[in-house]
Amino acid sequence: MLHEIHQQLGIPADYPKTCGMPEHQECSTLVSVGTDILGRPALLDASTALAWNRMQLAAAAEGHTLQLVSAYRSVDYQRQLIQRKLDRGLDIQAILQVNAAPGFSEHHSGRALDIGCPGYAFLEESFELSPAFAWLQQRGGEFGFRLSFPRNNPYGVMYEPWHWYYLG
Repeated sequence: MLHEIHQQLGIPADYPKTCGMPEHQECSTLVSVGTDILGRPALLDASTALAWNRMQLAAAAEGHTLQLVSAYRSVDYQRQLIQRKLDRGLDIQAILQVNAAPGFSEHHSGRALDIGCPGYAFLEESFELSPAFAWLQQRGGEFGFRLSFPRNNPYGVMYEPWHWYYLG
């Protein structure tokens, strides 16, 4: 199935070998964590949801607001996301520097979060200048989260200071 989706999107056949990222299965233990900052229903893996709630509360206790920008994404949602960018005329290689191919996004696992905060554009590198990002760098690991795509990451994915993954 993934092979066909990749073929339809024009993703190179060797992507699974060359991207360096593991394949991620869609989560089967999703729970609601309310809505994201765009008002969309937000789902996470059950253990990730608990850790996210604890981390959000700890940050708030120290004066930082962590906002959920994006959580679980299905393989089909990831396909649609890439297709919309292709329809706008973007090149597949450029898209794959920003979005993992369907089947390879950490968001499929229900353990990945895109995080923002008030006063900073979401899904923008400028988030790294926020006090919330500084707090995440210092304390995120205490709650089981790690920054997935630091500068010069081995996957060739652009730097994403907003993208955090729950290791447990």
